[in-house]
Amino acid sequence: MSKVGIIMGSTSDLPVMQEAIDILKGFDIEVEVDIVSAHRTPEKLFDYGKNAHERGFSVIIAGAGGAAHLPGMIASLSPLPVIGVPVKSRNSIDGWDSVLSILQMPGGVPVATVALDGAKNAGILAAQIIGASDKCVLDKILVYKEGLKQKVIKGAEEVKNR
Repeated sequence: MSKVGIIMGSTSDLPVMQEAIDILKGFDIEVEVDIVSAHRTPEKLFDYGKNAHERGFSVIIAGAGGAAHLPGMIASLSPLPVIGVPVKSRNSIDGWDSVLSILQMPGGVPVATVALDGAKNAGILAAQIIGASDKCVLDKILVYKEGLKQKVIKGAEEVKNR
């Protein structure tokens, strides 16, 4: 069974990151959630990044606000795919500092980056990565996507019938 590590810089990021937790649990993918601060607990960050693949994770989702070094630092240490979630925090410059800190990674250290506060999409992307080699997860993603399609079709019908 695949497992996704979801980490964030502080508990204040949890309301945003909860969307990734919820969507992955909806796909029956195991998640392990932790607080790992790039600036306040660098030893924990190094241990997490260097050992995540040995702990059974398939993907890491890392959310951070402000300077948002967490996703990039984890990606520099881990061989696993890392998905960064920029979080608009109270000390953020409209979230752009977080977006750019995660997005602008140097060559050789990729971080897949979703929209500001886009943890739901990070969860879906993690499931799709796992689904590329796990048919059970892939089937759940197909059902989910069909549900999205049906919601749009239903909405279109409702608009036409007004």
